[in-house]
Amino acid sequence: MKKEVPRVDKDNVADKKEEFQSVDYDELLSSAGEFGRYQFLLFIATFPTNVYGAFSYFSQMFMTEASPNHWCWIPELENLTEIDRRNLAIPADPESPFRYSRCAAYVANWSEVLITGQKPNSTWGVQTCQHGWEFNKSEIPYPTVSSEFGWVCDKDSYQATAQSIFFMGSIVGGFLIGWIADRYGRIPAIVSCNLIGFVGGVISIFATDFLQFSACRFLFGISYDNCMMMMYLLVLEYVAPKYRTLVANLPPAIFYTLAVVTLPWISLACGHWKTISLATSVPMLLVVIAPFILPESPRWLLSKGRVDDAINKIKNISKVNKKEVPQGLIDQFKKTIENNDKQESYGIMTILKNPMIRKAFISLCVLFMCSMIIFDALIRTIGGLEFDFFLSFTFVSMTEFPSLLILTLILDLTGRKWLSIVFLVNVCVFSVMCIFIGQGLPSVICTVIARFSVNFAINATQQWAAEILPTPVRGSGTSIVHICSYVSTIISPYIVYSGNFVTWLPHFIIGCTALLGASCAFMLPETAGKDIPHTLKDAEDLMSNQKAFDIPFLRKKTDELAGNTNASFEMN
Repeated sequence: MKKEVPRVDKDNVADKKEEFQSVDYDELLSSAGEFGRYQFLLFIATFPTNVYGAFSYFSQMFMTEASPNHWCWIPELENLTEIDRRNLAIPADPESPFRYSRCAAYVANWSEVLITGQKPNSTWGVQTCQHGWEFNKSEIPYPTVSSEFGWVCDKDSYQATAQSIFFMGSIVGGFLIGWIADRYGRIPAIVSCNLIGFVGGVISIFATDFLQFSACRFLFGISYDNCMMMMYLLVLEYVAPKYRTLVANLPPAIFYTLAVVTLPWISLACGHWKTISLATSVPMLLVVIAPFILPESPRWLLSKGRVDDAINKIKNISKVNKKEVPQGLIDQFKKTIENNDKQESYGIMTILKNPMIRKAFISLCVLFMCSMIIFDALIRTIGGLEFDFFLSFTFVSMTEFPSLLILTLILDLTGRKWLSIVFLVNVCVFSVMCIFIGQGLPSVICTVIARFSVNFAINATQQWAAEILPTPVRGSGTSIVHICSYVSTIISPYIVYSGNFVTWLPHFIIGCTALLGASCAFMLPETAGKDIPHTLKDAEDLMSNQKAFDIPFLRKKTDELAGNTNASFEMN
């Protein structure tokens, strides 16, 4: 007699398997409130870090900028008026934009000249400045590092070099603070980079020469960008996907713009470069209270296997937002974490070994570098536009708010690709126009329009990089793209410095750089409205299926037109 084998109910087994539904972190976060009181408080908490970011970036400009209108100081003529001193002691120079020499003076017995009333003549010799310089105080009305240490004439490259050394510090900071953020958490990273900035800014006031000042600014540069970006990342990790575009752009639009627009007037109120250094670095000390009021990143906690701690953060959000997270959802989330296989990790070499991903990665790096060179160089060219330095900086900086606000509204309609191309071409056009329209207000207007345009390209590229690179290499890839921007800002001060040799050269270089960036953008795939690639194969498909003229808001019309054409075909 045959032994009867029990029948397995396959349908019942399938039903049991389907009973378990995976729950990811975003679903759990959304159940605690997508954008409630908790997220709003974190939104407000980005205010100081946006201020720190603006101050760390631009304060050195107001500390080192020297009036281009300067000439040799002659102590014996100190009782004469400024104009009389210059007319008597400074030789004419038709090639100078000021029509007089900025680095040489006549050689004469000035006591005798004052007694006899002599006038300059061709028999007088000429020599370089022996007693320093005097500056037109109507342009920069307070002592700066350049005016105090004499960073003009044969030392006029010192300002650009000091700025480049600052950005070298930011490269070191990118690796150092990034390592701290991954190893010890977002909060320690926020605290450490701001404390480094505080120390670097305070000790800058004790510098007495170029080397000491540059070393201090290198230290201050370590805090640059990270003092703002770490908080930016932390807040994004507490906001549901639906509101991430809003949170990514609105805090900088409001808080960062407010900081950069007020910085010129804070500098004027300070009245000395040392006071400016203190005013823009001492507030960073407030970061010591961050561990007591800011929550740690739940995503970082999950990456360290601290699932219960991450869930407690979600529960805190639900309490503040007056929501209730179902216990069943929490249990499903825990099971999801337990059941998920560990994702294979890849390094930066994976990007470089894959031809298609390598092409996109290099294009992203060059595009972001070009955009940041333009962004930085445009703000530094305003000192040579022969218009009020502080007003020019304010006007150019005011472009941040409208550009970020408009970007939030149109980015998903126009897409990343053609928005970047159009605005970079716009930068090229208005930068070249600056060469032909002359100095003063017209050139300031062109610079403002160019700066307004490049803001779009920069912010679109930041989001674009995360949407093109696949999940296994997204973290390391976007970090390298970001560090490339630090490298580019080492170059930009020297682009502006080239104007000392050929006045129109900086704007010409900026225009060419914009075209290079637009060319790189053309080689990248459009990602608006498409799924973010999770695997290397997904990224390859995204790049191989790209279309040259893929504009999101036209897709529906194109699809409808194609559908109508096919329908007509079938009828015939």
